[in-house]
This record gives sequence, C-alpha cells and structure tokens, in this order.
Amino acid sequence: MILSDAEITRRVYGGDIVIEPFDAGHIEPASVDLRLDDTHHVVRRGGTSFVDTRDENTLSHTKKEGELFIQPDTFVLASTMERVEIPHDVVAHVIGRSTLGRLGISVHQTAGFIDPGFEGQITLELANHGPSTVKLYPGQRICQIVFTELNESADRPYGHDGSQYQHQYGATPSRMSFD
Repeated sequence: MILSDAEITRRVYGGDIVIEPFDAGHIEPASVDLRLDDTHHVVRRGGTSFVDTRDENTLSHTKKEGELFIQPDTFVLASTMERVEIPHDVVAHVIGRSTLGRLGISVHQTAGFIDPGFEGQITLELANHGPSTVKLYPGQRICQIVFTELNESADRPYGHDGSQYQHQYGATPSRMSFD
C-alpha cells in the first residue's frame, strides 16, 4: 500500500520516517518532494576507454559545488539535500518530477529503490536526454519519494550486514569494486 499524504505526515511527525530537513510544504498527495544538494560529480568523458567494475579509479569524476549545468548526453551524480531514514516496514521509490522530465532530465537510471532500514542522503543519477543544456540550482525540488508499506517488517533491513551505501553523504560514486 502506498502511503498517502496524511499517513506520511503522521509517520514523519511521529519519528517513524525521517526526512531532514523536513518541509511540510513539499508533501504531495502520495509523495514528498526532495531538493537538490549543492555538490555533484560530473562524469568526465575520455580517460580510459572502458570502466573496470573492479577498479574504482577508471571512472573519472569532477566534483563541483553550486549550480549544475547538465549538457545533453551528460551523466551527473548528485544528491538530495535531505537525509532520510526508512523504517523496517517501508520501502521507498525515488521518481523524477514531470516538470524536469519534460526538459529531458531523468533522476535515476536504476537506483530508484530504497530498502527498508536505509539511512543517508539519496544519490541521484541525473542524465539529460533533451537537446538543450539544463541549469539546476541547489535547493530546487528535484525528485519525489514515494513510500510503500510492507506486509511485515524486514528481517534483514538494509545496513544489517555493513551495506555499501548505508549512511552515505553527498553524491556517492559506484562502490561496485567492493562487491
């Protein structure tokens, strides 16, 4: 069952779902809008001719702060301003806002699912599929988080076994080489 605005509000104010900083004005009928943080990693073209999934150094990033210009056919790792804590009886999904989608911006490639027990900022996998460069600003609403209640609490929530992205802060590059 997807949580409604009323249930999201109850669970946030009750401390069960954590969104920090929280802005009640960003609650939608069945989601909460999250904002863009001020740091991002632009994935540079060139360098090595391939990415070695066992060598984290083959994917080059340029860390930048402030406004974000996403050129066509560009991939950027960014982060939500908000830190979240997902309870053990809920999963969350990060989805793009249609306002940005209509400009060609997608907010995730595959990592839109957030497991029960996750704590941290959400890394976004931004891509520009449109024909024009798009300028985004820190603090701008960038995505929505939707909460779905599980039929029971997870026995092994995210982080119970030292999960790679638990407590991540900022745009976090792939840690596949640690698999």
